[in-house]
Amino acid sequence: MTAADQLSRSALLYLSRQEGLKDLATRMRPFRKMASRFIAGETLEEAVDAVKALTARGLMASFDHLNEAVKTPEETRDEVRQYQRLLARIDQVGVKANVSLKLTQCGVLFDKALALENARAVVEDAKRRDSFVRIDMEHSAVTQVTLDIVRELHAEFGEPHVGAVLQSYLRRTEADAKALCQERVRIRLCKGAYLEGPDVAFPDKADVDANFVRCMKVLLDSGVYHGIATHDERMIDATLDYAAKQNLPRGAYEFQMLYGIRRDLQERLAKEGHPVRVYVPYGRHWYPYFMRRLAERPANLWFVMRNLVRG
Repeated sequence: MTAADQLSRSALLYLSRQEGLKDLATRMRPFRKMASRFIAGETLEEAVDAVKALTARGLMASFDHLNEAVKTPEETRDEVRQYQRLLARIDQVGVKANVSLKLTQCGVLFDKALALENARAVVEDAKRRDSFVRIDMEHSAVTQVTLDIVRELHAEFGEPHVGAVLQSYLRRTEADAKALCQERVRIRLCKGAYLEGPDVAFPDKADVDANFVRCMKVLLDSGVYHGIATHDERMIDATLDYAAKQNLPRGAYEFQMLYGIRRDLQERLAKEGHPVRVYVPYGRHWYPYFMRRLAERPANLWFVMRNLVRG
């Protein structure tokens, strides 16, 4: 990544936190048009239709209702109800899908006990339906409390029903991966997309990639079913090479990718017999997620700007 790209990425990640810009951005047609590439719609039914299309292409899915800005206990309970409706709809439609849940949606920023209570309600419903909840990872300020809650839910509901996410750009992640694997917690390993300081995150992409590979090997050695979440073909090749050296069968782990990104790669891996799950976000509160996707590839910003100039 060039210095200019790094600057653009930092600026976009900063803007993703600016709630006051959300209304302005959502009124701009180019932003909404590009957002539709990464977001499966604003309603549950739009997301269900998107997952039906993925299923027809041999892909699995993980639904994510976007809403990182809940501020009251009642809003957190609305999120629980949304996820319970979502789990019921997955059952009704019969698609190969589970759900991803952010603890900020559950109230972790203002009431950790409430966040645990809300997350427990979602995982309890998932277990009743023989489904699975991935507790998503967010910015580093909530990393420890997120893992604490995952561990508590894992002890209560078990390996098949709840798992964690780890981000290879955090310096602590290799140690977290080793500890969670010993506890048989299912992990999604990704690179990370939040703005973090060099004291907690690797500033250089080469170090992030090297840590991804180290953590991937920890996961694949554990005998637990994990998700390797990347669009980087070098990371995919490293995973395939290591799995072959360890004589791991296809199906011992899965690849995970984001909705709308590298659809060609998703289908190619699925056709080769590898399980592939697509992370499918939806909802009205898509602005922060969208800005983080732009930050991953700053060239996307210039596409938006050109369209704004053209009107």
